[in-house]
Amino acid sequence: MRPLRPATSPQVGRSFQSGQRSQALIEFALVSPVLLLLLFGVIDLGRAIFYYDTINHAAREGARVAVRASNSLPTNTDVLNAVTGQMQGAPVTAPCPQGPVSAATPAANSAWLYITEPNPPGSVETTPPPNAPGGEYPATAGGGCSAVNPAVGNDQLQVTIRFNLVLITPIVAQATANHIVMTAAAVFRTEY
Repeated sequence: MRPLRPATSPQVGRSFQSGQRSQALIEFALVSPVLLLLLFGVIDLGRAIFYYDTINHAAREGARVAVRASNSLPTNTDVLNAVTGQMQGAPVTAPCPQGPVSAATPAANSAWLYITEPNPPGSVETTPPPNAPGGEYPATAGGGCSAVNPAVGNDQLQVTIRFNLVLITPIVAQATANHIVMTAAAVFRTEY
């Protein structure tokens, strides 16, 4: 004789499956914010590394343009165009091309460009050492900007870029005051 099995109704099986689904939904609701935070944190980290590499490359390329000897000597505009070409998607301006290099923050996801002597001071210079590409015309200080003194005879020029990266992950953005200001500089000797 066979032992009798307890009878199971279809209702018992359904409520067990329904309970598992509810538990999975609750677990997902608890874990998903952490996973999304990690995902967007990785995206922000990737963006920061990308822009760090990009502004360093753009500074080197701008310095190469500033010091090259060609048919016509380079100007601030030539350097700005070279840097802008490297920083696709991020606006680059030159508020005071010959400095002083400002400690202020550029607009969100944009950059400022400076072409100066190596290790420029933080204040306006009326008689600076050579601090501009050889194609620039000399000019006196004015409007909070240093005077323009074109480089000649293998002088060194420094191209500095300050970039303001605004993060997209809320918690990481709050921890970094909603932005990260990156600075890159390259110093080359003029070829003219």
